Amino acid sequence: MTTQSMRAQQIHPGAYGALGEALATIYWYKRDLAQFIRRRVTAHPELLVGLDFEGYKRAVADEFVDRLAEGEGRYRQLTLDLMIEIAGMDSFPSLKRQPDGEHLVVQASEAVAGLKRWTQAHQDLLAERQAAEQDLAAYRTRVQVQQSFAAKLADLKDRFIELGQMADRQQAGQQFELFLNELFRLFDLDPRLAYKLESEQIDGSLSFDTDDYIVEAKWWKKAMEREHVDIFSAKVKRKGKLALGLYISVNGFTAGALREYDRGTTFITMDGGDLFCVLEGRIALDELLRRKKRHANETGSCYFPAQLALAE
Repeated sequence: MTTQSMRAQQIHPGAYGALGEALATIYWYKRDLAQFIRRRVTAHPELLVGLDFEGYKRAVADEFVDRLAEGEGRYRQLTLDLMIEIAGMDSFPSLKRQPDGEHLVVQASEAVAGLKRWTQAHQDLLAERQAAEQDLAAYRTRVQVQQSFAAKLADLKDRFIELGQMADRQQAGQQFELFLNELFRLFDLDPRLAYKLESEQIDGSLSFDTDDYIVEAKWWKKAMEREHVDIFSAKVKRKGKLALGLYISVNGFTAGALREYDRGTTFITMDGGDLFCVLEGRIALDELLRRKKRHANETGSCYFPAQLALAE
């Protein structure tokens, strides 16, 4: 085979990115993604060695696709088969059953559509290199290449900084809730957007380590006073003995508010410093929440900053 014909069969990096994006979004549960991959790599079990299916879905998808790309000469046909199979998907039953199912299905459909465009491009590429090169320029402008887990986190960090600079603080507050929702999803925390009960508004909720958390998120110019924290504490208590709370205040909490909940609490707190440590990749969000909850259980205090977790 000549060098020119070998190059004509190379899979474009953008196609690998689209494959990783699709794998990370078409399944809600980690076990479904793991089952899908395992059933399709039976002829290449080496691809599974060391692949941590208990990790974040996006990280698993990134690692799997990276292995396919690094061994392209060996896995080219497997990769193309996966691309064609996923590009043909038109229903996502595991996503529809989730509280935000409609939004999740839209994301999955967009990812599959992007991959489908790349499969079409590569069918042309394998048939005729020159014609495909003209199409690839258009595909690059329409297809968002899959970002790695670290790149997604960096993008969220940029958005967080932009939110802090917005003049319209009401709009910033609304976008802050969407920002948190995406951050929680990145760490597989099963978030739910804001919802209303008969007598109160809930900013959102998330599931973590078999626990369900009620979430309150504020980005006010000042720190949260005790009266605001008292309202949230009462809200958590009304949900029952097993209810837990996560109070996020970018500008923190007053000393009086924290002192009131330093020996007994039903919630944990996060501030802007905590969020920035997560967004900079210094500590994983799930690990930080785990340390905060452990501290609350051991001391009764709602406050445990990320800097203390990093110093341990």
